[in-house]
Amino acid sequence: PEPDCALRTPFQRDRDRIVHSKSFRRLTHKTQVFVAPRGDHYRTRLTHTLEVTSISRPVARALRLNEDLTEAIGLGHDLGHAPFGHIGEEVLDRCLKERFGREFRHYEHSLRIVDHLERDGAGLNLTEQVRDGIARHSSRAPMPTTLEGRIVRVIDRVAYINHDIDDAVRAGLLSEQDLPAEPIAVLGSSGSARIDALVHDMVEHSERAGDVVQGPIAGPAMSELRDFMFEHVYLGPAVRTEHAKISAVMSRLFDHYIEHPQALPPAGGPEDLGGEAQLAQRVTDYLAGMTDRYCIREYTELQVPQA
Repeated sequence: PEPDCALRTPFQRDRDRIVHSKSFRRLTHKTQVFVAPRGDHYRTRLTHTLEVTSISRPVARALRLNEDLTEAIGLGHDLGHAPFGHIGEEVLDRCLKERFGREFRHYEHSLRIVDHLERDGAGLNLTEQVRDGIARHSSRAPMPTTLEGRIVRVIDRVAYINHDIDDAVRAGLLSEQDLPAEPIAVLGSSGSARIDALVHDMVEHSERAGDVVQGPIAGPAMSELRDFMFEHVYLGPAVRTEHAKISAVMSRLFDHYIEHPQALPPAGGPEDLGGEAQLAQRVTDYLAGMTDRYCIREYTELQVPQA
């Protein structure tokens, strides 16, 4: 419990605490899709977060739901992402399973960050509704308990599918003609048209249903586009060429910190797990918190002879 603020609601205060957190600032140097892109206009995890939030809030307004709650969930949902995007998460998950029998899920780690790691272990003390929306924004997690959390869960996909298509076309990995014809015919030929169609569809069907839902045509069309992007871009051959390098970097650092725990920063959070569980948690906290460039720098210092 905390005293109420005379100027801000609890959800507005949550939003501000997230924006002012260190983990939020680090998102600017974390991969969305492309590792260390040479262009200035590719998305990062931070711009993705802002895009999700900017789309989610008008949806909440249209459905007469709590805009501040929606915004706080949107801004905090990806704080726990590991460096190097989907592949970084996959590598860290594999390392933990092989060494400790544990798993890594970025949405669970996002909750750990706001509960235990921020503010030197004190956490941000967010409201239960914001914590729930952050922890359950992924389709692999249970459904959020609030309608606002369900908005962010859907809009997260709406945003990254369409914005990542834009980046993939810019990078030359895709051309507009490569996109599957049926969902494009349903949703539109440009990213802005598709987002507009999906938002209108979601608002119209949600109002009628009294829940956050997608329509029977637009929803499957979006899912088909998502499957296409995972096959051809997120886990496609161009990104997979970097997989071995990313795996080498993160695996080497993982092994190094397991062997040299004295090189880790102090443990975050009030819990004292002890033994291997404590070591696994400390290594996870440190590696998952790294930006792409910090991770590369740590690996370089470890592997490359210094003058």
